[in-house]
Amino acid sequence: MTEVASARGAEVGRRIGVGLMYGLWRPRVLGAWRVPATGPVIYAVNHSHNIDGPMVMGVAPRPTHFLIKKEAFVGPLGRFLTGIGQLQVDRHSTDRTAIARALGVLTNGGVLGIFPEGTRGEGDFASLRAGLAYFAVRGGAPIVPVAVLGSTDRPGRLIKGLPPLRARVDVVFGDPFDAGDGSGRRTRKALDEATERIQKQLTAHLENARRLTRR
Repeated sequence: MTEVASARGAEVGRRIGVGLMYGLWRPRVLGAWRVPATGPVIYAVNHSHNIDGPMVMGVAPRPTHFLIKKEAFVGPLGRFLTGIGQLQVDRHSTDRTAIARALGVLTNGGVLGIFPEGTRGEGDFASLRAGLAYFAVRGGAPIVPVAVLGSTDRPGRLIKGLPPLRARVDVVFGDPFDAGDGSGRRTRKALDEATERIQKQLTAHLENARRLTRR
């Protein structure tokens, strides 16, 4: 039987994130009211910096279970991430355990966080993997696009790998949308078409977020 991610742990993680993100930086959150208050939701987050996930966890209106590469789950950090309801995934294989746990989050009406580009890069949604479409269609969950802007503007003085302390980081939530075509089909063709629809929506959201924040 697949272990269920801890909803209580995710709430603890959200509270820790609130303290750290607002304590170290100056998040500006736009559109959080667009996130459905209840039911399964998927955050599709652009990924250009290591703080993007923790930032979303700290500013989002609902606790989030992120799919995180298994390489991060080492020693005390791994136990901590598991304790706050985060999900490890093997990016180099079909990780059925991670898939089952992620679908379990959605079945329980929770929020699943995904970096659809698969790895940290330009953060422009230019290269999407099919996993996001699969979870959205199979889990029957709307996708909320999330743009994190400003995390890579310049390195900090104290820690080069982090934004400067008290720097402003913008997090823009978009309108939820359905990835599927309404048929419920999960064939390869249907998922490819859903991925195309998702990419268009996410790219449009990112462009709008940049105009809105002037970044």
